[in-house]
Amino acid sequence: MTPVRVLIVDDDALVRSGLGLMLGGAPEIELVGEASDGAEVPDAVRRLRPDVVLMDIRMATVDGLTATRELRRWAEAPEVVVLTTFDADEHVLEALRAGAAGFLLKDTLPADIVRGILAVARGDATLSPSVTRQLIDLVEDPTGRTQARARLQTLTERELDVASGIGQGLSNAEIARSTFMALATVKAYVSRLLVKLSLSNRVQIALLVHEAALPQATDDQT
Repeated sequence: MTPVRVLIVDDDALVRSGLGLMLGGAPEIELVGEASDGAEVPDAVRRLRPDVVLMDIRMATVDGLTATRELRRWAEAPEVVVLTTFDADEHVLEALRAGAAGFLLKDTLPADIVRGILAVARGDATLSPSVTRQLIDLVEDPTGRTQARARLQTLTERELDVASGIGQGLSNAEIARSTFMALATVKAYVSRLLVKLSLSNRVQIALLVHEAALPQATDDQT
């Protein structure tokens, strides 16, 4: 298995050092470099070609949110995992909406950080429904819910089934079992959803589903 190439971006030298030591002991991960500010990210990504960027949100010159938005506009952008000391705040939500594939608390156990990075690299990253709900509650409003539901109404029944599974925090394999579809078919539906909804990863699908309150909306139609 080829190691996942990781770039650490944080303005705290101690955090960078600690993460570096932690990830250096994981054979599945190759730490390719560090950056101390979002302004350094574009050049570092071009030079080092990481698969995953661990991105601090609050940095002095260019914050992680701005750096994430720029990266996710690239044709072959690395995945971004947000680093934060707060488990659910507006900055995390905005980073996820900008295209980050998930977030990790800075005091997360080392093994869980490694698992999170590997999950993101596989494209399986998502958020638990409880965490997603906390984030959506921060900015929930009727207009946003109406707009989210309108976007989901463009989906076919099968696409909606897959989107709902993603919103529940299910993996592709779990969605396949619950919908009686082949795993390859579910993966194809996920790819189709990303294109159809103009989203960049499954975390954004989960956010859209929760913002639309999809489970309640589906129940009302039965």
